[in-house]
Amino acid sequence: MTQAHYRVDGDVAVVIMDNPPVNGLGFALRSGIVEGLQRALADPAVKAIVLTGSDKAFSGGADIREFNSPKALAEPNLGSVIAMIESAGKPVVAAVAGLALGGGNELALGCHYRVGRGGAQIGLPEVNLGILPGAGGTQRLPRVVGAARALEMIVTGNPIRSEEAARLGYFERLVDGDLVAGAVAFAREVVAGGAKRPRIRDRAVSAESMPGGAEAFFEAARERIARDYRGYPAPLKCLEAVEASVKKPFDEGIQLERRLFSELVETTESKALRHSFFGERAASKIPDIPEETPTRPVRSAAVIGAGTMGGGITMNFLNAGIPVTLLEMKQDALDRGVATIRRNYENTAKKGRMTAEQVEQRMALVKPTLAYADIAQADIVVEAVFEDMAVKQKVFEQLDATMKPGAILASNTSTLDVDRIAGFTKRPQDVIGTHFFSPANVMRLLEIVRGKATAKDVLATTMALSKKIRKLGVVSGVCDGFIGNRMIEQYSRQAGFLLEEGCTPQQVDRAIESFGFAMGPFRMGDLAGNDVGWYIRKRRYQEKPDLRYSRTADLLCEMGRYGQKTGAGWYDYKPGDRTAHPSKAVDDMIAAERGRLGLAARAVSDDEIVHRLLFALVNEGAQLLEEGIALRASDIDMVYLAGYGFPRYRGGPMFYADTVGLAKVVEIMKGFAANPNADPTFWTPAPLLARLAAQGKRFNG
Repeated sequence: MTQAHYRVDGDVAVVIMDNPPVNGLGFALRSGIVEGLQRALADPAVKAIVLTGSDKAFSGGADIREFNSPKALAEPNLGSVIAMIESAGKPVVAAVAGLALGGGNELALGCHYRVGRGGAQIGLPEVNLGILPGAGGTQRLPRVVGAARALEMIVTGNPIRSEEAARLGYFERLVDGDLVAGAVAFAREVVAGGAKRPRIRDRAVSAESMPGGAEAFFEAARERIARDYRGYPAPLKCLEAVEASVKKPFDEGIQLERRLFSELVETTESKALRHSFFGERAASKIPDIPEETPTRPVRSAAVIGAGTMGGGITMNFLNAGIPVTLLEMKQDALDRGVATIRRNYENTAKKGRMTAEQVEQRMALVKPTLAYADIAQADIVVEAVFEDMAVKQKVFEQLDATMKPGAILASNTSTLDVDRIAGFTKRPQDVIGTHFFSPANVMRLLEIVRGKATAKDVLATTMALSKKIRKLGVVSGVCDGFIGNRMIEQYSRQAGFLLEEGCTPQQVDRAIESFGFAMGPFRMGDLAGNDVGWYIRKRRYQEKPDLRYSRTADLLCEMGRYGQKTGAGWYDYKPGDRTAHPSKAVDDMIAAERGRLGLAARAVSDDEIVHRLLFALVNEGAQLLEEGIALRASDIDMVYLAGYGFPRYRGGPMFYADTVGLAKVVEIMKGFAANPNADPTFWTPAPLLARLAAQGKRFNG
């Protein structure tokens, strides 16, 4: 019993789960629980059993180290463990602290009683992996908390706190102080009262928990879930299983749950969500940076620039309790930036997501300044100034002269050469790229750009900091645009070529949004500001004069149509309204450019639009892998899931290409190359893509 400990407290046996960090229910722990139960049941002196975990976790569910391995289903599986508990001849009490999630929650629901500590989290988050609870969760939870609350918890995957769970009847008792002692005392009360062993499976789901009656409740829920979770099969299957808890005997409901679980595990959507789950964890692992690499302390930060990006970056630090000195060159810009930060927090407070006191606590951590001397002692400084190398040079030369030894000098550049920027200092080992995505206080992605001289402890510190400020840090090497923007350039180029060939902006956006993207390329351009891309393209025209672009985006900017901020971009906008309306002026401009090129508009299918845009991403992603800019294909997928609105249930561009089949991707690209308007070199498969396709392999394993 290496992962479960056994002791006896008088007439109560205590089985303690011990599989750090969250008591994942792997084979060894399941076996240990069974051994402990058998030992207690065989001891005539033991009258009741307490099953518990650690202060941090009763159990966080399945052991992710055993995912997709034979051990995950080996006997005793979780269903067998729960069946043994339910049929035990002595009362079994679950003592729950910290987490009881997924299989951990199902394990607790299988016990005869539950005693908890305040602040514990109770949930069934399996839907986030594209599956549903597979050990009775969809059948037992509704019998405890009611159909409506159970359905919400299972479909969203969101946990509830133990205080709410107690109000709903999940816990028989909440204990202050020593949880196990409280559970043992409760077990003795049960023994004194006759040692009853009630089973949740024997209960009926409360009719009062289904507003309007079962038929009306599930019909309305089905419509809502189908609308809100388009593209995700698991939520509707969750509803089907919960409905069975109301309408079918327990054993039939369990059989349905297992069948639906087995079906979902095999769906592409579930595989994509599991890929995302493991991809996020893989992103933090850097081959030449051991986990024990010492990190530098980050107790204070400085941000250069109080504009949209600088303000958002500042908020990330404030949310993590890290004080920030915010530097600007002019007082009005500084005042405007601080006011925007306050307004953002106050808007959040109005929505009930933070208190007025918390607003003031965060604002108290901001120190506005116009003087570089005031930031000298910061542990990290993030530059968020205009995307121009000459401007960056002035800032980093000043930072080099100002900052204390050992301070991390970070640039928020989205495309520029971090090695050149590091060269403006005498301490290139301390320089790193931290590319936040806009709005920086909302978007999860943080591209961490490792320069050729970046010290290992600087990279390790920045990766650790990304977690502290609740970002998904993904490491990129140095190149123009890094991972995300280098790939998106090819996507945007194809979007422009589609306009020349006969598409409208709304057709392209509609096709890619129907695929699942949050926004198509033209609505995204209007939101971000079309002038940003224009500025970058002007630089690229000089550096790569032979690279072909559609002129439509430049013509749009020459018309002053920068996007939502000017009330006109690829679409027209009404004052105070971000709704995109088709623009006759834009359609006329595109038609005139098409005429100048001598092209006749043709019908383009949605499939062609989607595959041209996506395979442009994939081909450039393969090139990034070949060059070592990206460490692994899943890192590229995480960049696109967390930073560019790629549909999570598609798994990211590289995973999507794997699902299509790389040989098929190459075949489709050859078809695009044969288009008379195409640049054949654009559709030449990257060497890595060509090799993997020829070998029948995948990007991801």
